[in-house]
Amino acid sequence: MAVNAEPLTGTMTEQNLTKAITDPSVTINESLMDMNNLPSDFVVSAVQRATTMIAAAAKMQPLPKYLAIEGPIGVGKTTLARKLADVFAYPLMLEPVTENPFLDRFYAEGASQALPTQLFFLLHRARQVSDMPGNDLLDRSLVADFMMEKDELFAKLTLDAEEFLLYQQIQKSLKVKPPVPDLVIYLQAPAKTLQDRVLHRGNDFEQSIELDYLDALNDSYTEFFHYYTQAPLLIVNASEVDFANNDEHFLALLEQILCMEGTRQFYNPNPTLI
Repeated sequence: MAVNAEPLTGTMTEQNLTKAITDPSVTINESLMDMNNLPSDFVVSAVQRATTMIAAAAKMQPLPKYLAIEGPIGVGKTTLARKLADVFAYPLMLEPVTENPFLDRFYAEGASQALPTQLFFLLHRARQVSDMPGNDLLDRSLVADFMMEKDELFAKLTLDAEEFLLYQQIQKSLKVKPPVPDLVIYLQAPAKTLQDRVLHRGNDFEQSIELDYLDALNDSYTEFFHYYTQAPLLIVNASEVDFANNDEHFLALLEQILCMEGTRQFYNPNPTLI
């Protein structure tokens, strides 16, 4: 597709990029292709490219307003959530991992600390959900690195039968009704990859996480999302991508988000081809 614009020199600005994508028949894929084919002396930041892609998509279809990122420990949820909130200019809500005073003891001691750990998460997430924009509000834009439903997933994995019954009683009494996301992005990676990433990021309280626990967590997530139908779901193989340090990986995923069709899609990126 040819871009109808006068020759540009110097630094490419977001305004110039937006001006170059004015044809309503242009697809998001074509918009990204045009930016990739610009002369090498044009300086275009990843944020400029991302915001232009989002602006082009918004002309063709409503943008997802509430994005929920999910997946096991170490898969990259928070990193991706921060970047998406930045380029969409949406509020960001993160789960309270570092605020949980029982979490380090749970990873070190296991089952004996599972109940207080899980109840802290349940109560804190319930408060966060109460602060989320409601489905009836005009502006419900939000990016979150968790779903309320994941709380029970962890509870089933870590609590014994009596503890889980108590957990369910408390959960029911809270009467939490979280808004349904416009899009759920489920990041997957093998347990060994998760363990390597957890060790690399260096949080002291996570260093004792065992591979068997990550394997079981992966299985729980797989089962949960196999039956999940409440919102459109984008399942991403995140085992070989680096959203934190590689802008091309992030932009390729953003393109998938903007081109999402139907209720379930799988994205299996090959980093060597991005």
